[in-house]
Amino acid sequence: MPPSALLLLLLGLLAALPVPAPAAAGGCGPCEAARCPPLPPRGCPLGRVRDGCGCCWQCGRGEGEACGGGGAAGGRCAPGLECVKSRQRRKAKGGPAPGPLSAAAAAGPPGVCLCKSRYPVCGSDGLTYGSGCQLRAASLRAQSRGEPAISQRSKGACEQGPSIVTPPKDIWNVTGAQIYLSCEVMGIPTPVLIWNKIIRGQYGVQRMELLPGDRENLAIQTRGGPEKHEVTGWVLISPLSKEDAGEYECHASNAKGEATASAKIHVVETLHEIALTKDDGAEL
Repeated sequence: MPPSALLLLLLGLLAALPVPAPAAAGGCGPCEAARCPPLPPRGCPLGRVRDGCGCCWQCGRGEGEACGGGGAAGGRCAPGLECVKSRQRRKAKGGPAPGPLSAAAAAGPPGVCLCKSRYPVCGSDGLTYGSGCQLRAASLRAQSRGEPAISQRSKGACEQGPSIVTPPKDIWNVTGAQIYLSCEVMGIPTPVLIWNKIIRGQYGVQRMELLPGDRENLAIQTRGGPEKHEVTGWVLISPLSKEDAGEYECHASNAKGEATASAKIHVVETLHEIALTKDDGAEL
């Protein structure tokens, strides 16, 4: 066989042989703990986890941080969190599924860290945390300062006494008008809101008149909201009479306490009197 024909035959055989693919970037090799990068001197704020190869310790990533990817370089979520891929997040929100991922996109960080328990919890410190992961992070920070660990007291927000979000405001108007007082309160559990008219005597408060009573020109309305654990209430008066003048109290209560706020209704004969009263420095 001529040398040139032999050379062509050898080249053809070499071309037919399978060529091994190069190792993927960041792929796992033998674990050499001595070559692992050190952790931060002050430790990991969210705790430590093994890398994607199960060899080296690394700091766990927090909520909203990128995670996943191949090999040791891929970020790992801290305890209590899970790595959720973008496709899973979009599917959970009901959006359309994207097209096929390219090889380059699939090799990059495919998701973000999200807490496994995505509901508010009450901590042993009396504070409400948006999730168990936020509570755990706060507990680790407290321990790093030498303070006691924070544990979960219960699911849901911590109970708290009522507070006045928007108090009622003083009103000036003429007889025959239609007016209203409003009051917005919040608390956990949701407070009960009532209205009283404060009857004052010579020596201070004489008695509290629970509204609406038997007054035909007065009505009470209450509804939940606008936010969770909030209640808004109104005193509606129509037509306004001189007997309606006085101080009105918004009173909120629940198992953790109570809160009050008050405002005054001023009844005048003419609109001109309203301007004169305010010019004298009376509160609006």
